[in-house]
Amino acid sequence: MSPSETSSFEHIRRIVLCYPVETRHLEQLTRTLDELKSDPSVRLNHDIELVDAGQERIDELLPTADIFIGHAKVPVDWDRVLAAGRLQWIQSSAAGLDHCLVPGVIDEPRIVVSSASGLFAPQVAEQTFALMFGVLRRIGLFERARAVTEFIRRPTDDLRGKTVGIVGLGGNGREITKRLAAWDVRILATDYYPEQKLDEVETLWPADQLDELFAASDIVILTMPLNASTHHAVGARQFSKMKPGGYLINVARGQVVRETDLVDALQSGHLAGAGVDVTEIEPLPEESPLWADPNVLITPHVGAQSSRRVDDTTDLVCINLRRYFTDQRLYNRVDKRLGFPHPNDSYRVASQS
Repeated sequence: MSPSETSSFEHIRRIVLCYPVETRHLEQLTRTLDELKSDPSVRLNHDIELVDAGQERIDELLPTADIFIGHAKVPVDWDRVLAAGRLQWIQSSAAGLDHCLVPGVIDEPRIVVSSASGLFAPQVAEQTFALMFGVLRRIGLFERARAVTEFIRRPTDDLRGKTVGIVGLGGNGREITKRLAAWDVRILATDYYPEQKLDEVETLWPADQLDELFAASDIVILTMPLNASTHHAVGARQFSKMKPGGYLINVARGQVVRETDLVDALQSGHLAGAGVDVTEIEPLPEESPLWADPNVLITPHVGAQSSRRVDDTTDLVCINLRRYFTDQRLYNRVDKRLGFPHPNDSYRVASQS
């Protein structure tokens, strides 16, 4: 179904933004809308108001939006938004959509949702490698030693020769896989689309075969989305399947892991270490045992940070605005039940082809 089948362009009067745009980004968006208005093939004969709500005003202004672009990091009254009956398209500035895929949005067929899936996959891959090498080479332990001026050689571990399992071959998982292949490792994976296998992956299982992946892997990297089926999908059962001395790297969402089970697996020594960019509760509570574990590296959900983040986001938004108003299928249009796009709709794949 194309955007025009779910929305009337005549009724699109306001776009509400909620990501950290600067003046130049607003000018870029305005130029795109002006170009669309001047294009005789586009059914758009009126001005569209751009409103930069920011986090401070998004709850107030979202019910007035026909199109919402951004990521509300504060509570939003979605019942009020849906009751207003205006919203037709959500273009998320994030890959994860737990901030907007509430039941009412999922069930409303006229609301199209697209994401930033894969847009920051290079950055997430870099963060994954930072955490993975950090736990393998015991950087956390050596940093603690540095704090007390202790210069003692201690055992480290190697990536070479390991079996690495990747849970989720979306934009981030595919980018990690391609970079990981150069490190002389065996790569396994699970995904909702097991027919979309990469050459670098030895075995690709369906998404529900986590037990098989954990049992075969020395290192497991989580890159799956957060939805009803993945909430607490990783816990004691999966950790028990791993060989002793395994590692977990989580650059997905904290809630996909039952964190108490992760702590138990680390404290028992069954897991040798973990690197987490996301935690079940954010910020991670001060009393969490993860803080004190020298075999755990913690970063505060910075995997997708980039010096070009807002620039790249705005570029994607402008491309999708053109596609929306010219009846083309949006890049990264998501299956709202699953919470992510089909690989064939991936903007990153399209931009590299």
